[in-house]
Amino acid sequence: MKAMKTAVLTMVALGLALTSGCDRHSNKEVYYLVSANSATPYWQSAAAGFNKAAAQYKVTAKVVGTDNYDPQGELAELQKAVAGKPAGILISAADATVLQPGIDAAVAAGIPVITVDSDASASKRLYFIGTNNLEAGRLGGQHLVSKLNGKGNVVFYTFAGQPNLEERLKGFKDVLSAHPDIKIVDVVDVKGDKNAAFDRTQQYMALTGASKIDAFISLESTSGKALSDAVARANGTDRVVIAWDINQETLDGIKAGTIEATIVQKPFSMGYVGLKALDEIFHNPPAALDKNYSADAFSPYPVFVDTGTSLVDKSNVDAYIAGAQQGTK
Repeated sequence: MKAMKTAVLTMVALGLALTSGCDRHSNKEVYYLVSANSATPYWQSAAAGFNKAAAQYKVTAKVVGTDNYDPQGELAELQKAVAGKPAGILISAADATVLQPGIDAAVAAGIPVITVDSDASASKRLYFIGTNNLEAGRLGGQHLVSKLNGKGNVVFYTFAGQPNLEERLKGFKDVLSAHPDIKIVDVVDVKGDKNAAFDRTQQYMALTGASKIDAFISLESTSGKALSDAVARANGTDRVVIAWDINQETLDGIKAGTIEATIVQKPFSMGYVGLKALDEIFHNPPAALDKNYSADAFSPYPVFVDTGTSLVDKSNVDAYIAGAQQGTK
């Protein structure tokens, strides 16, 4: 009986040891989310997802970046993160040309890097998590065609050099190429300044006749409200305004009819999935971080993880308002 009790106690002790050994996470593991425009609701949502995953795994999350559109400032934040030798970095490349050397330096230092929201496909990052921006642009383009009845002048607002925005614009152009009576008059680089978007829209609202602008489309999250305010000030009730992403102002604008629709991404999911992906790579590292896994048919990593896109207009805005309120609780 004594021998049996001893054996049982030994098995319990062994089980506890194995259970303890399986608890692989530690708050000494530090993961970074690096972005530009980090003060916007979009990036606050991404940070919330990143932090939630970190809390579940009991690891340390650090969210850094610039408050406005500043690729050089974002590069400086990335370099600081690399100096801290973290377990992994999730980064949105505001300008792929500017950020690529920093991403490659991080990988060379043995730090796993995944891009999120905006890719740097020529860099040595492992893969990309975010929106299929080409399809998102096509989704917006189809809605635009239906609202303009196939005819009109259009102005887009963007950040020049940001790959995800270029893909969105291409998606719109793909759709509009089949509708020659819809003409793109201008693609405005607002450089992250919503006041510049407002001012340019006011100028365009003064045009009449054949030069009249019928639709204003923001390809990024900061300009939608500015466009709708400028159009409303000029009493442009016959103009179409399409925004990007959701925040309370955009949802309120759709509800009020000053914004026709917005294309919605899932930044919370990007941050949440991104940290978990980095954690998996840290604990199960590949033989080589700098290998081109997109050319490997037996790669352990995808090329791209699509977190999803949808269009919000008056038909479904109430559901998104309810979801936004729930998300803040």
